[in-house]
Amino acid sequence: MTTYRDAGVDIERANELVRYIKEKVKKSFSSGLFTDFGGFASGFELRGFRNPVIFSSTDGVGTKLKIAQEMGIHDTVGIDLVAMNVNDLLTSGAKPLFFLDYIATGKIELETLKRVIDGIVEGCRRGEVVLAGGETAEMPGFYPEGVYDLAGFCVGACEKEEVLTGRDIGEGDVLIGIKSSGFHSNGFSLIRKVLTDRGIKLSDSIEELNMKVGEALLIPTRIYTREVGKLRSAVRLKGLAHITGGGIPENLIRILPEGIKAVVKKESIPENPLFGWIQRLGGIEEREMFRTFNMGVGMIAVVGKDEAEKAVEALGGEGFTCGHLVKGERSVDII
Repeated sequence: MTTYRDAGVDIERANELVRYIKEKVKKSFSSGLFTDFGGFASGFELRGFRNPVIFSSTDGVGTKLKIAQEMGIHDTVGIDLVAMNVNDLLTSGAKPLFFLDYIATGKIELETLKRVIDGIVEGCRRGEVVLAGGETAEMPGFYPEGVYDLAGFCVGACEKEEVLTGRDIGEGDVLIGIKSSGFHSNGFSLIRKVLTDRGIKLSDSIEELNMKVGEALLIPTRIYTREVGKLRSAVRLKGLAHITGGGIPENLIRILPEGIKAVVKKESIPENPLFGWIQRLGGIEEREMFRTFNMGVGMIAVVGKDEAEKAVEALGGEGFTCGHLVKGERSVDII
């Protein structure tokens, strides 16, 4: 008799993973869920809002997953998955409330996926968001052995009057950068090409960083929930840009109104040696670097000139002034 298991789908193994996730959720998140974890849909009780606007985001980790799978290190990409979604959501002014994940693989390798889940739970803890549910799809014949893909979904809310629309961004406003932890989850197709072209292995050492190549590449994406909270408590935020694929030029422009140009001073950005390393290794032009990587800036906030100093103080050593806004064609100049 032919069974589903013979075809490559092991329901009991999938159930064991669900049991593991349920236990992690029960231990890690004490409030918010209106329904028990593991149902067909998840409920979340919306409390403390008078006139709420709901926001949502969805994203993945990209080809950074190939680095994780080659290294056999699977928890950090779980953090990345949450980070890419939560950071996008924060730019709206919303408070992240709950997160869902989607994991697709050819065969459920329990220990591998448990480590992914551990990372997702840790990411949710850092992002101050509840893991409300998810889906694990076992698809034999679709994904090669040892390969999995991740997608995430985050939902948040804020009062209508607190939505960051960017409408009052204008001439004279100041750009406040918040440091990134490294490459985050963008530019890995270029990074992998450089490594291949130069014959660099993930197990090789980066002398100036005192790290293995693979370790440096898997530094998880920073999650900015707490930093944004500090800013909102200290100043009036006019806009937030999450610096992801496309770098500062392609992301900062998304929050600028017509007739406003951003001037970013590259010398004001604290140096992160990771970017210099990949630039030298690949012979990458500076313009291409800024269009591909965050270059050490994971988030940029727009505040009034009179509040810039207060914003930097609120962020401690993680924030810095990195530019200003002037009248002109809607664009981003890096000088």
